[in-house]
Amino acid sequence: MTDSVALMTYVLPAAAIVAAYGYVQNRFHRQSAAVRDAAHAAGLTEPPAIHPVIDPVRCIGCKACINACPEMPGHRVLGMIRGKAELIGPSDCIGHGACRTACPVGAITLVFGTERRGMDIPDVGPDFQTNVPGIYIAGELGGMGLIRNAIEQGRQAITYIAGERAPKQDSVVDVVIVGAGPAGFSASLAAMEQKLSFVTIEQDSFGGMVSHYPRGKLVMAGTAHLPLVGKVNFGNTSKEELLSYWQKVQHDTGVPISFRERVVAASRDGEYFRVQTSTREIQARNILLAIGRRGTPRQLGVPGEDLSKVTYKLIEPEQYSNRRVLVVGGGDSALEAATTISEVPGSGVTLSYRSEAFSRVKPANRERLRAAAEAGRIKVLLRSEVIGIEKDKVLLRLEDSQAALDNDAVIISAGGVLPTAFLNSIGVRVETKYGTA
Repeated sequence: MTDSVALMTYVLPAAAIVAAYGYVQNRFHRQSAAVRDAAHAAGLTEPPAIHPVIDPVRCIGCKACINACPEMPGHRVLGMIRGKAELIGPSDCIGHGACRTACPVGAITLVFGTERRGMDIPDVGPDFQTNVPGIYIAGELGGMGLIRNAIEQGRQAITYIAGERAPKQDSVVDVVIVGAGPAGFSASLAAMEQKLSFVTIEQDSFGGMVSHYPRGKLVMAGTAHLPLVGKVNFGNTSKEELLSYWQKVQHDTGVPISFRERVVAASRDGEYFRVQTSTREIQARNILLAIGRRGTPRQLGVPGEDLSKVTYKLIEPEQYSNRRVLVVGGGDSALEAATTISEVPGSGVTLSYRSEAFSRVKPANRERLRAAAEAGRIKVLLRSEVIGIEKDKVLLRLEDSQAALDNDAVIISAGGVLPTAFLNSIGVRVETKYGTA
């Protein structure tokens, strides 16, 4: 075989393959850079909760993290920049953690908060036990807001508690489960499955914060493992569908839950905990806190906030028909409340947010808001701040002026306050994370 024939047979095809690979890589780089730059231009740079940090030195550019991300391809969360994985859509990341698991070289760390925005996180170990032996935390309070994750954490926390079981004693339960949201309900089923003695307390209604979501809100997609039930596939499930399913499971299993009861205090009493609720006192070996981070709504602290027209959640949008409504906040719940009410005939909606961009909301909610604003159903006031609420008006501070809006109702969707005082009272440490694990 002559040199020229060898060149044609081996070298040229190899060169063509290399060129094609380089073209694909360059195109993916350009696409990823465009998504990243667009997110920065729109001010969408802050992840809402736990999120990945990628070590570019260790990253080998295999794309395993990108392929594993459940939000892809609908949402461009991760991309490749110069051959390295990068978080290009921070506001779309909702903390699945699948990217870290998929990375073959351990280049990904999941962290809370960012350098600019701290996040308060209780001191919780890998077994869901806090710095106080016998007190466990699962679900949103620990920084994992995804429903699937909360369900799994509730189940796993009970598994650890069951591993420490002690001889039965009539006056002492194995665990008090506080909260009947995704984590608390899963934990209750797991405790029943493990044949633990337990009491589950819910200060509000079944489902925890899920029950407070707007009607029709899609809350879950994918699979989850429910104790006593097994693997369940939830495909784009709405709030109502999920709650209905949980109620059926509760009915079928007979798992006991005490509603409209709240924990007032808890303290160590020898080898047990003494838990004081609004109706009774319980002795328990362990406490599992499965409460949300938003159990206490964040208030604005302005005059008139105690008026009856002010609320902190949207349940039934129809009640705002022919009413002038101000929604305050810049997260998903605020945008969902504003856009949902704007579809009610006769409603007039204004959305007030103190920042210059909606940096921590899902693309679908941003698009829905944009369409409603363009249709004239919502007035959006960025860089605005409520300074007072009156019977028929709301006072706002704008960039360079003040305004008084005619108003019939105010919905404050400014998130919730971590129950730090309660955690401190029972000895659980709380640390503010600024982009750390």
